[in-house]
Amino acid sequence: MKTWLDKWDPEDDAFWSSGGSKIAWKTLTITTITLLLSFASWFMMSVIAVKLPGLGFNFSKDQLFWLTAIPGLSAGFLRIIHTFILPIFGTRHVVSFATAIKLIPVIGIGFAVMDVNTPFWVFAVLAFTTGFGGGDFSSYMPSTSLFFPKRLKGTALGIQAGIGNFGVSVAQFVTPLVLSVGIYGAASVFTSIDPKETVAVFQNASIEKQKEVFSALNAEVQTKILSNVKKNVIDSVTTSIQSDDKVVLFTSLPVKAKAKAIANANPKMAEKILNDLKPGNTAVKNQEIYLQSAAFWYAPFLIILSIISWFYLRSIPMKASIKEQMDIFSNKHTWYCTITYVMTFGTFAGLSAAFPLMIKFLYGDFPNAPDPLVYAFYGPLIGSASRIAFGFVADKVGGAILTTITGLGILGGSIILVTQGLVAPTSMEQFPMFVTVILAMFFFTGIGNAGTFRQYPIIFAENQRQAAGVIGWTAAIAAFGPFIFSKLIGNNLSANGTVNQFFIGVAFFAILATGINWWFYNRKGCEKPS
Repeated sequence: MKTWLDKWDPEDDAFWSSGGSKIAWKTLTITTITLLLSFASWFMMSVIAVKLPGLGFNFSKDQLFWLTAIPGLSAGFLRIIHTFILPIFGTRHVVSFATAIKLIPVIGIGFAVMDVNTPFWVFAVLAFTTGFGGGDFSSYMPSTSLFFPKRLKGTALGIQAGIGNFGVSVAQFVTPLVLSVGIYGAASVFTSIDPKETVAVFQNASIEKQKEVFSALNAEVQTKILSNVKKNVIDSVTTSIQSDDKVVLFTSLPVKAKAKAIANANPKMAEKILNDLKPGNTAVKNQEIYLQSAAFWYAPFLIILSIISWFYLRSIPMKASIKEQMDIFSNKHTWYCTITYVMTFGTFAGLSAAFPLMIKFLYGDFPNAPDPLVYAFYGPLIGSASRIAFGFVADKVGGAILTTITGLGILGGSIILVTQGLVAPTSMEQFPMFVTVILAMFFFTGIGNAGTFRQYPIIFAENQRQAAGVIGWTAAIAAFGPFIFSKLIGNNLSANGTVNQFFIGVAFFAILATGINWWFYNRKGCEKPS
């Protein structure tokens, strides 16, 4: 079948009305649906990782954050590749192949979660392959930019990016629903520990029984459990008992500290300890789930959409070699646009990846702790919806003002998170405000994502091929957001149990990016009003 269109000139009204419009909107429809699945498969590890400890995977907190960070790392590199392949291979070939190749992580992760002996490195490799879904964006969006006239670019790009971003919410919303559905393979027993009931178990267990149970554990497990206790508590108790014996140290801890240390241990290990302390306790909760279904359900949709893409998509005849496309890097505005898009989409993607684990590790120790997956999908949903809605607004008022508003919103959200102690919580009473501020930041990132993609075709109006390249490049760098957020947040939590330092950094970056946007693209008399 013919791949390349003979002619494409969307700015010609006669061409557009005689058939160009139909082709453009058909292409947008197909690529947007495939992009939605791309984002969903890209972020599926962020929701699956939350459930792994409860199945018996003995991964540390740092390893879990690595699993949510790696997809961002791979997507960033793959987006750089996607930035340059569209003018070489065309929309039809790129979209069809990119859709089909996502079967690798979908099927691989499905089988990996069914065996608790699957090593961490296998999960790390599979997490890297989920980046296939994140990489697509840097060829899909430039493709859409080329298919539409200038007057509709903001609308078309806003629709595609917004609905595509909904894929993050799809992954986080569908996962809890399909966990009870057996698509393939047997169910696994998922174990969770109730912190409040764990305190009751220790209150009713004698010190002698606690010594007996804890001393039966090997030294490595004892060390891991004690690592869940705050350093100042360990130091205080060690000084008091004048002993570094782990069994004596553990049994001398305050009841709440012991309960918290066990509740934060691997759930399967915690189950064994609590059952030894008090058989039939109510602190241990078990249920059967099909975690593999959270990956397998994508497969039929990916197969169908790869076939549809091959038979119904065509490519615009705008070929250019990689060397020719490198001219975007000699333009200073490529770098300024990169900074502003890291602020908007980088924050959206980063928060999307880290939000579930932030809930788990910041608020998971408190009584009546929230289920991360109950709240996780709301953020990407709000950010995606605001991106779609403000795509139309950007066509009317320009994108620069929206990007400036976004920067101020992210700055304000970061300040509130730090100054109100929401990312260094002391009680569950802070959780509603924490969620509200994070969701507000998601909302602002959607506004900024709509604004930036309206700006770039105007900033590079003299060369639409360059404009498409810049869209791909900026998206590639911003795709490192999940890696940056997950790793730095994970490091902060491991070091001191808070995320204050990270959001202070976010605030300073928002000031930098907003200043650049305002000076070059937003203020009166600026160089490139957009």
